Amino acid sequence: MEKKDVFVPREALERQEGFMARVARINDLYRAETGRQRTAFVDCYGCQQNEADAERMRGMLVRMGYAMAPDEREADAVVINTCAVREHAEMRVLGNVGALSHYKKARPDMIIAVGGCMPQQESMSARLKRSFPYVDIVFGTHALWRLPEMFYTKLVEDHRVFDIENEDGHIAEGLPVLRKDHIRGWVSIMYGCNNFCSYCIVPYVRGRERSRRPEDVLTEVRALLDSGCREINLLGQNVNSYGRDSGFAWDFSDLLAAVCELPGDFIVRFMTSHPKDATQKLIDTIASHEKAAPQLHLPVQSGSDRILRLMNRHYTVADYLSLIDYARARIPGIAFTSDIIVGFPGETEEDFLGTMELVQKVRYHSLFTFQFSPRKGTPAAEMPDDTPHEVVQARFERLLEVQNAISQELHEAYVGKTVRVLAEGESRVADYPISARSDGGRPVYLKSERDVVGQFVTARVDRCSPWALYATDLGR
Repeated sequence: MEKKDVFVPREALERQEGFMARVARINDLYRAETGRQRTAFVDCYGCQQNEADAERMRGMLVRMGYAMAPDEREADAVVINTCAVREHAEMRVLGNVGALSHYKKARPDMIIAVGGCMPQQESMSARLKRSFPYVDIVFGTHALWRLPEMFYTKLVEDHRVFDIENEDGHIAEGLPVLRKDHIRGWVSIMYGCNNFCSYCIVPYVRGRERSRRPEDVLTEVRALLDSGCREINLLGQNVNSYGRDSGFAWDFSDLLAAVCELPGDFIVRFMTSHPKDATQKLIDTIASHEKAAPQLHLPVQSGSDRILRLMNRHYTVADYLSLIDYARARIPGIAFTSDIIVGFPGETEEDFLGTMELVQKVRYHSLFTFQFSPRKGTPAAEMPDDTPHEVVQARFERLLEVQNAISQELHEAYVGKTVRVLAEGESRVADYPISARSDGGRPVYLKSERDVVGQFVTARVDRCSPWALYATDLGR
């Protein structure tokens, strides 16, 4: 039975539409009096799901009468969408929030809002309230859809607004969206996570799993395709859990197939995929649909069964490798990527060597590697950890060295061959001025004499590095 209470009621959304209209009238009056339109800037940190949330924040701000500013320096309103996955991300955010105090002193009527995962933590919202008194609005992940009401309250009543209740998460359909990228589309298919990996704060700040209705997802994808989008990215903390919370007849494989079967010339990617829930059916779906990208981001985190148990991951190295072998057999040329944490509490040299062995067996095209970052409130933060930082750093560097050599070797196999790439925008490489991505997800720097941004291009790979391919458009 579908859980009706997961979805924000229509009347509650209409209430926010009313607040958007009221703020827009306030901003229209300001424009009539001053001759200038108020502007806003949304600064986003963290994962693609955060970026999808930021696109909705931008959409609501435009509906409220703000024009988008290129940065925070001249913006009348700054909204920072935060990430809490690692301490480094939090410190960056706090540093940037601190820097905004200078702009606030020069323009006291500037609105500063901090939202997303960081404020959903009680200790962090308290710190923002105590140490950053010039921050006007603080809101958690569950309150994003109420942003118009928060802005209205600040503009009319001129006091600080905090919306960080530890409530169950909901799904708000139909929020306005302003997308930064009209070539790639980020589509959240679900929110939250039920896995409670011992190191991860996500279930605590994003709540339990909530799946969007298949018809709502497909409607959003169709709109993206109609607008010219050529790459669809399906997002969730664990896309393989899609539908389980709501009893939908479809699982993620079914949804992926339905998206791939929509008309048009486009490619479909997804993340993130938890190994314990990835199935042979999912692999078969990728194999049987040409529009499904021949790549699989499958975060393993560690190559040690002992550490995986401590992480609460619910699979073994053998389980993981079995799925990799099946995918490699069913999808020739598939590109694998993964996440790995180095220095999890209690990790021994033997545990680390297991990770190194797994990396060498799988031969990932690229890795997202991180040193363990304790998150207050998670079980791993309380685990004893006596490994010196210099040992963890040395292991981290050894892993990077091995992975870079593998990436270089795999990329060298592309040199001289042709690949299909989607040209996405400008690059910073003078001789290859276009940023692109192959069907298999490889970053590509492209040289072309045509205006190809937003198009699929057949290109010849000229050279490579461990991080990218360098290719020339063949003009067809």
